[in-house]
Amino acid sequence: MKMLKHSAVAGGFAWLLLAAACSAAPESNRPAGDTQPAENVELLNVSYDPTRELYQEFNAAFAKDWQARTKQTVTIQQSHGGAGAQARAVIDGLEADVVTLALAYDIDAIQQSGLINAGWQSRLPQNSAPYTSTIVFLVRKGNPKGIKDWSDLIKPGIGVITPNPKTSGGARWNYLAAWEYAKRQPGGDDTKAREFVTRLYGNVPVLDSGARGATTTFVQRGIGDVLLAWENEAHLALAETKDQIEIVVPSISILAEPPVTVVDEVVDKKKTRAVAEAYLQFLYTPEGQEIVARHHYRPRDEKVAAKYASSFADVKLFTIDEAFGGWQNAQKSHFADGGTFDQIYKPGRK
Repeated sequence: MKMLKHSAVAGGFAWLLLAAACSAAPESNRPAGDTQPAENVELLNVSYDPTRELYQEFNAAFAKDWQARTKQTVTIQQSHGGAGAQARAVIDGLEADVVTLALAYDIDAIQQSGLINAGWQSRLPQNSAPYTSTIVFLVRKGNPKGIKDWSDLIKPGIGVITPNPKTSGGARWNYLAAWEYAKRQPGGDDTKAREFVTRLYGNVPVLDSGARGATTTFVQRGIGDVLLAWENEAHLALAETKDQIEIVVPSISILAEPPVTVVDEVVDKKKTRAVAEAYLQFLYTPEGQEIVARHHYRPRDEKVAAKYASSFADVKLFTIDEAFGGWQNAQKSHFADGGTFDQIYKPGRK
């Protein structure tokens, strides 16, 4: 499996065989004794930052399963970066067969460009989100700053590391989780929430373009006192540097639902639709859900979720729909050019 670079591209190939099989001549039309599989198939999965390790294992499992069932070899390349930047790259011509991004708005943007058919969220279960996650904190070992909840992030002298919500899907989840926390406090409203988030970003020394970059800034470069992180990313960092950091789970957080879909114009052009669809469907199988859970994403399958229940923090979660009326509303109000984030974030301000 090779790692390429769009922001970072990893290799691993799987269910591509189906598309090739569908475009090949029917078995009955092949010469007698011809047992050679259809030509190999290649897919590109354009994803967001923290899914590298998940899809490396998943791709290998899919490829093995696909070859066992079809005798066809499938190869899957991965491209990773901030979700917003990844969506823009696809719109600008990066030929993704499938996109597995951090939030529905970014896939909606691709759909609006004409590359994905309308109604894409109804094509797979759970609004085409085969796993979920949430936002937690990473702090230095021993938690020297005593960070326990969102309210601690606005204290003077606390360095908060989070990516740029203009380019990162994870950063938008971070921002909205903080906003809703403040709004739910006694006497809270949108005005109080805006004040809270303004103070929080006043404690942010640098905005990386994506979640993995922010993790590197916090863990490897040693900048900041707390990292706002995807739950899975926090566990991955902890496994690699457990003597340096620890996880803090806030009192409330947001239910993040990263969606997936095929890019219709690309799969029809490349004749990879069947294998691309099978690739995404494999995420919902028990084997796919086991891989999801092992990489600290919350599985949808009830049996797998029960098996791994102790691996996930018991935290009160709210959804984007109940708190903000969905991603279209949240994007327009907070992250569009001239929106609330642009109004409150002043680089270099203390």
